[in-house]
Order: sequence, then C-alpha cells, then structure tokens
Amino acid sequence: MEPQYYEESDFEHYDSHYGPYANSTTESNKQNSISESNMHNTFLPCMYSFTFVFGLVGNSLVLAIYIFYEKLKKLTDVFLVNLATADILFLCTLPFLAYDAANQWIFGLFMCKILRGLYAVNLYTSMLTLTCITVDRYIAIAQATRMHRFQGKQLALGLGICTAVWVVSVIIATPQFIFNKQFTIDNKVKCYPQYNPPHLQLMVNGLQMTFGFILPLLAMIVCYVIIINTIIHAKGLRKYKSLKIIFMVVAVFIATQLPYNTVTLISTIDPAANMHLDFIRALTITETIAYLHGCLNPVLYFFIGVKFRKNLVKILKDFGCAGPRGITSALKTSDADSSKTFSASTNVEATSMHPI
Repeated sequence: MEPQYYEESDFEHYDSHYGPYANSTTESNKQNSISESNMHNTFLPCMYSFTFVFGLVGNSLVLAIYIFYEKLKKLTDVFLVNLATADILFLCTLPFLAYDAANQWIFGLFMCKILRGLYAVNLYTSMLTLTCITVDRYIAIAQATRMHRFQGKQLALGLGICTAVWVVSVIIATPQFIFNKQFTIDNKVKCYPQYNPPHLQLMVNGLQMTFGFILPLLAMIVCYVIIINTIIHAKGLRKYKSLKIIFMVVAVFIATQLPYNTVTLISTIDPAANMHLDFIRALTITETIAYLHGCLNPVLYFFIGVKFRKNLVKILKDFGCAGPRGITSALKTSDADSSKTFSASTNVEATSMHPI
C-alpha cells in the first residue's frame, strides 16, 4: 500500500512527535522544523542504539542463565524470565525506530502496524510484570505464611499470571495495531498513529499512563512501604543494604518514567503544547529516557542478586575467561555477604536469592 500524502487538515489529531513538521507555515516554524529534524536524525538513533545494545546484552544474559544454569522454581523466577522476554521483544523494535528517525520508514504499512503494536504490547507487558514482581515480593516477605500454601504450585501460578499479563497487554495495545499508518511529510515516509475520532488518543494515552506508570508506581509505594516496615522490625544485621536496594528500584523507576508520563499528560490535556519546539524536544528526550528502563531492569531485578553472581562465575569459567582469581573470589565473597542479609528473619530469608 502506498503511503498517503498529507494535507494540513489531516494533522489535527496526529501523534505529537510530528506536529511541527506539518504546521510549518512561517519562516520561524520552518527553522524550528529543521532544528527538530536534526534532533531526530542524530539524538534518537544514538539513544535507541545504545538502549538496544546494552538492553539486549543484559536481558539475554538473564535468559541464558535461566535456560542453561537455573530452573524455574519460584514465582519470582517466572516473572524475571517474562520481564526479560518482554524487554528483549521491546528492544528489538528500536532498530526499526532508529532507522525511521534517521531516515524514513521503508518497511511498509504492515510492518508499521505490527512493529508499533508490538512495541506497545511489550511495553505494557514489561510494566505489568514489574507490578507482579513487586506484589510477589510483598507476599513473600510480609505474607510469608500464606505463600507456603502455593509452594508446589508456584510455577503453574506464575505461568498463568504471565499469560494473563500478555493477554491484557495485547488488548490494551489493540489501537496501536489499528491506527498506525504511513504518511509522507516533506518527501519522507513516516509511521505513526492517526486517531479518528480524536477522543481515542485521550483513551490510548490514559491507558498508557495507567498501566505503564500509575499502576506500577502505586504497587511499588504500597508494597515497598510494608516491606520496609517488615525489614526495619527484623533482626537482620545487614537490613539497611536491602533498604538501599528498595530505594534504588523506586528511584530509578520514577526517574525514568515520571518525566515522560508528565509530558504525555500535558500533551493530552493541552494539545496546543505540541506546537512548541521546546515541548517537542522535552517529549523526545523524556521518551528516550523512559526506554532506558529496558536495559536497567536486569541490573535492578537480577544482576544484584546472589544467583546472578554465582552463575556469572560459572559462565566465565565455562568460556575460559574467568580472569584473575581475585575477580571470582571477590564475587564469591560478595555472595557470602549477601546471603547473610536476612539471615535473622525467616520471613525475609524466603527472598534472599532475589534483590528486594
């Protein structure tokens, strides 16, 4: 299908990323369009490429450890694998978006709908899985006795929850599969959504902020407040290390997600803001920062755990690149220290193999 050529009236309800291009009727706006175009041609491809490379390496390492060195035993294991899978699939859409930003969309209408839709599906899946991990840690620490009831059913329960997460994500992302189209702007083909009727954009943005930010954030605040209270009253000698991890997880989530969702909210409430160059730049920059969470998730939710360091030593040995003995011994020493973090609390010991 050939891309459509725009008319000025067509851009009334377009995604805000390309608003300035379509409405450059004055000399000032034309200069702004050139400046914004340069930003898309250089900044976005670099950031997308950086996030893709480091995120792919980190999440692939998580999957490799579970496939070759570990078995899925606990509910958290299933969630971590699901998180890594969703992040990898999300990251695999970035090279296409990077090429689109640097040049133009050359992959056709079908790929336009599929890739943008998959981008949304995996984004929602990743965020909803983070919510599940948060709730799972709350149950494992604050409701440890209840968790024992599902001791032999954790794997089946985890697979069921993850399946539900994927189904919900596909349903929420359906508008992305339907309303993404190809358009030619300044002799360049671009792929982005056109919502008609316009209130659909309000609905889509609302769903994105609800399931991609508000729900995970509320889950983190409520669950981690209870977890912190439990840890403070525990008798572990190294409990403050766990508190630092909790604050780091929450701080990184807020730092990467809050700016973009705030700008998106402003864009939804006041569409006229999309016509200002500074606002478009803010939207572009905050969006790329939000994507960084895909390569930070393995660090926050897996790499700082005892399991990872033990299996990292195995991987280094298997590939004959263990390096100096000091490195492996340091990792083992770190493992020994970490295993003592919650040794004085039986409730907290249940999660000692995973970062809180």
